[in-house]
Amino acid sequence: MRLLAPALVTTAVLLSACGTTETPTSTAPASAAGGPVTVTDSRGKEVALDAPAAKVVVLEWGETEIVTSLGVTPVGVADVAGYKTWNSVVPLPADVKDVGKRNEPSVDSIVALDPDLVIVAEGRDTALVGRLEQYVPVVVTKSSDAAGNFDRLRSDVRMIARAVGKSAEGDRLLSDMDTALAEGREAVEAKGAGGTPFVMADGWSQGSTVSIRPFGKGSLVSDAAEAVGFTNAWTGDVDPQWGLGATDVEGLTALTDPRTMLFYSASEDDVFTTGLAQNPVWQRLPFVANGKVVKLEPGTWTFGGPKSVVHVAEQFVKAATA
Repeated sequence: MRLLAPALVTTAVLLSACGTTETPTSTAPASAAGGPVTVTDSRGKEVALDAPAAKVVVLEWGETEIVTSLGVTPVGVADVAGYKTWNSVVPLPADVKDVGKRNEPSVDSIVALDPDLVIVAEGRDTALVGRLEQYVPVVVTKSSDAAGNFDRLRSDVRMIARAVGKSAEGDRLLSDMDTALAEGREAVEAKGAGGTPFVMADGWSQGSTVSIRPFGKGSLVSDAAEAVGFTNAWTGDVDPQWGLGATDVEGLTALTDPRTMLFYSASEDDVFTTGLAQNPVWQRLPFVANGKVVKLEPGTWTFGGPKSVVHVAEQFVKAATA
């Protein structure tokens, strides 16, 4: 299922993952344009390039968004069709090559593109990284860290930007994000909606059973919502990398504050409409009864880069200030 999109999600959450708080950094001094570049990735490994990478293959959608936002068109991306469905904020040109699934890309397809660099998210098959490194330099991003996702995002953006020779563009991308979040918070506070409790979720169905995945504190969506003045109401267990939990409709009955708003993501099957609409437990939930359910726009990627963060935040702000 495409909504199981991050590199990994824990078994308790749904199906696997863990992370650390180590952040990648750049260790070499700024090089002249076109000169050698060295970055240190999330493994703590120094990756040296003879020049900023111009031909880049990216194997995760958030990182694909970042590279494209920096003004570099990837020569190859894993699951191009999926990216176009789930991330509409930063479109891909039609000629970007598909190199297979994100969890099982084709090494042959990647190598055939003769890239200068491959960008891989932490948590993917480590054997894949080793195989790719026989042919091409690889940098591994942190991709998510519920202990500090904004700090992690900044590190990933700056590392990628340096690797592709776009450090100034990376700084501007982050600055634009910070400005948008600050303006959003001002709008929410001006409306008197600061501190509004929320729960964010996505979900899927298996037969007649609807599973719900809440985005707890530490998830990127939660960080974005809290940055514009909301308060995450989900207090259940979440995994340490993505900040994601697991529940069902009955589990949502713990959310009793009538001010709570539910936001949800469904770029494909909308189980909140098709699977829950007639469910009596769902109908009695305060945010349902009070008409405070907000579906994020299709193509809103909840594990993306700075532009996705802004897109998420803008929708929270719009809902709070309507």
